[in-house]
Amino acid sequence: MLILVALGGNALLRRGEPLSPTSQLANVQAACRALVPLAEQHRLVVTHGNGPQVGLLALETDGNGSFPLDVLGAETEGMIGYLIERELGNLLPLDKELATLLTMIEVDGDDPAFASPSKPIGQVYTKADAERLAAEHGWTVKPDGAGYRRVVASPTPRRIIEIEPIRILLEHGCVVVCAGGGGIPTIKEAGSTAIFGAPAVIDKDLASALLARQLDADVLVMATDVDGVYLNWGTAAQARIARADPRSLRELDFAAGSMGPKIEAACAFAEVPGRTAVIGRLENLSALVEGDEGTRITSAADGIELAEAEAPGRTDITRPRHGSRPVKA
Repeated sequence: MLILVALGGNALLRRGEPLSPTSQLANVQAACRALVPLAEQHRLVVTHGNGPQVGLLALETDGNGSFPLDVLGAETEGMIGYLIERELGNLLPLDKELATLLTMIEVDGDDPAFASPSKPIGQVYTKADAERLAAEHGWTVKPDGAGYRRVVASPTPRRIIEIEPIRILLEHGCVVVCAGGGGIPTIKEAGSTAIFGAPAVIDKDLASALLARQLDADVLVMATDVDGVYLNWGTAAQARIARADPRSLRELDFAAGSMGPKIEAACAFAEVPGRTAVIGRLENLSALVEGDEGTRITSAADGIELAEAEAPGRTDITRPRHGSRPVKA
């Protein structure tokens, strides 16, 4: 079975943790321990977020300004990929091959996202600090929870440029770490084969779903810091969605800045029969694949089936739209 695991930014750096080498390494090691059983039993591709890291690099200058976002994306993809490959290598048998691949992903230069930044990167600031940094650096900032973060363009991923090398590595038994941070955003020049970096950060979940579709993966797992997708969060009727079909799930509203892209990516992948997308906690990774935890999205489901109400960490409030299909308890 071919499994693609997308490690969320919050899975690699917990909310409230300092963006330090020590905390990042500890989280990478925890992620790799969860990945090992899958790497031993299945063909495995790993993607990851980079929002906090690319945001921090964007603050660093040498007197001539910071590097553009595509270069910062490449830096963080290499750094995080190296740590994942190294720590997986310390846990897997010596004959298990691993490879980290810098991955360029083509976007449309006319994508409306460039005119409407929405992708949060970097750390959370107070309103005063966010407004000061925005004035100093020409950023766009928006609320994120109780604070503010910088937001940048997040165009839709169109084509994975290194898809054939990724396939070749998988055919030779490699665990492949690629498309980190949503990949390096690039634009193809009209009427030419030349490509250029784009001032953007691609959503990691949408890029992962595109990669999973192009590889014809069996399972797409979005590993994050919550145990699934919830209905009626924060009320007496809150309940985790255990299983849903893509059409029914798309009839619900989810926060655009967090769970929304995950839902859209999961639905885009799972609408093809035989494919399953799962959203849940990183530490439950094996159980997510086996179907014992998280929220499973598959065309084989009929409507929305709920698990018993639980009390997890923070997640989104969802609201059924008018005309939603019945919810099964």
